[in-house]
Amino acid sequence: MNLKKTFICFFRIILLIFLYFPIWILGSMVMGDSMQGLSSEPGLLSQEVGAFVLAIINTFLILALILTSRWRGWRLALFLALAYYGSFTFLTQIETWYFLKNLTVSPDLLPRLFIMGLSVPFVYIPLAVFICKRWKKNDVATVKFEFMPIKQLILKLGVIAIVYLIIYWLAGYYIAWQNPELRAFYGSPGEIQTFFTHTFAQISENPGLILLQLFRGMLFAIIVIPIIIGSNVKPWATALLVGFLFAIPHLGHILPNPLMPIASIRLSHMIETSTSTFVFGLIVVWLLHRKHTSFRDLF
Repeated sequence: MNLKKTFICFFRIILLIFLYFPIWILGSMVMGDSMQGLSSEPGLLSQEVGAFVLAIINTFLILALILTSRWRGWRLALFLALAYYGSFTFLTQIETWYFLKNLTVSPDLLPRLFIMGLSVPFVYIPLAVFICKRWKKNDVATVKFEFMPIKQLILKLGVIAIVYLIIYWLAGYYIAWQNPELRAFYGSPGEIQTFFTHTFAQISENPGLILLQLFRGMLFAIIVIPIIIGSNVKPWATALLVGFLFAIPHLGHILPNPLMPIASIRLSHMIETSTSTFVFGLIVVWLLHRKHTSFRDLF
């Protein structure tokens, strides 16, 4: 019996890995010839090998999120789809819009980047829920999950937004901004400014960037609230899953990318964003997985 279960589990994993490719390609078809003529330095891995590695990583992430959840059926599919799309597409492409709209991303290309990311969360994830036999309802699906008072939630979301901004800023400066090719790409060639000089200059010249990152930090937390509420594993395991959900999208920098054609820039961004968002995911779960008396005492 154990051997049979092992075989079934292995078959499902292989099936989901190979289903990932056509569904991912379905989404990428919306790009059409919009990037025709653009070139890129080679990635850490070739397009074919890198895509296969990412398919495996993404499959295991989605499987882990499905199998550790108390949600079932359409709730599970919808909550995971929204969280996945938010982390992998919406919140990442917002930054693409902000930083690359005057560099490599044309007005015609930008909406396609948001549409491209719809196929995996809204086609593949429901299919994965079905294949994992988590579509049928059970008693757990009707459980009323207690969360926390709305005032405490709002306060925590505000704290999370500020924490994200701090982590984002520190990682951005001390990891990505140390790369002279990256600074030149974004229009700041030459010697690097000190941390506080750079920070104060950005606050005065680009206040919209600060507001954008506060918004992103809060939205990151909001999209994973259903995952945290419905988690059927210990908080530390939930924190790891959310950390990976935030971090894995940035592993896409291992592939060639004509929108960010210089390899060293992609590598710097991958190290910066994957590490910082993983740490941020751990903090989000620590703050949101239960009520905290220290926050309750503020009201």
